[in-house]
Amino acid sequence: METRYFEYGDEELAYLKAKDKRLAEVIERIGPIKREVHVDVFESLIDSIVSQQISGKAAQTVWGRMVEGLGAITPEGIASASIEELQKFGMTFSKARYIRNAGEKVAAGALDLEALHTKSDEEVCRDLCALDGIGVWTAEMLMIFSLQRKDVLSFGDLGIQKGMRMVHHHRRIPRDLFEKYRRRYSPYNSIASLYFWEVAGGAIESMKDYAPKAKKKQAKGIAKTQ
Repeated sequence: METRYFEYGDEELAYLKAKDKRLAEVIERIGPIKREVHVDVFESLIDSIVSQQISGKAAQTVWGRMVEGLGAITPEGIASASIEELQKFGMTFSKARYIRNAGEKVAAGALDLEALHTKSDEEVCRDLCALDGIGVWTAEMLMIFSLQRKDVLSFGDLGIQKGMRMVHHHRRIPRDLFEKYRRRYSPYNSIASLYFWEVAGGAIESMKDYAPKAKKKQAKGIAKTQ
């Protein structure tokens, strides 16, 4: 299968650079970013549930077992598997239940994933969050990395928060400040997100995180005199 990447170009980058001097410097230093996307929305949905709260390596292992065991990740295949069968691939009972529930709803037509392509971001988030085990952050990641929506900036993403602090020299990013940046980067928040993730991951070694360092707890008790 051909590898697909999030699509953007000079127009989006020129817009962001004109809106934000510091982000412009980051874009110039890092250059174009290639982030892989998964155009099969159902596979991406199931993968997002599998990946919750485990390492990337562990998620790949579970995913590989599922593909080998089921042959393909389809709504019908997931819906026909029992929770116990899904658990045997290496996931918790809760994840198996969430995955089976998603398969049943999509297979029965209760959730039309193809229709998401024509809905607004707010409608997509509402429809996806109606599924058990799917929250706002997961819905936002699906909008970026499966539906390729260009105007998504996730307040709940720790990498985004860290990247923002590093680029703009903030100690913390409260909601009102976050919304100021969201308005500034719209309608290309997703492209800005790619650069914040890169910065948070150490793409520019000279940049530091300005978040306050956690204070070390003082040991309880009275020190003995010698």
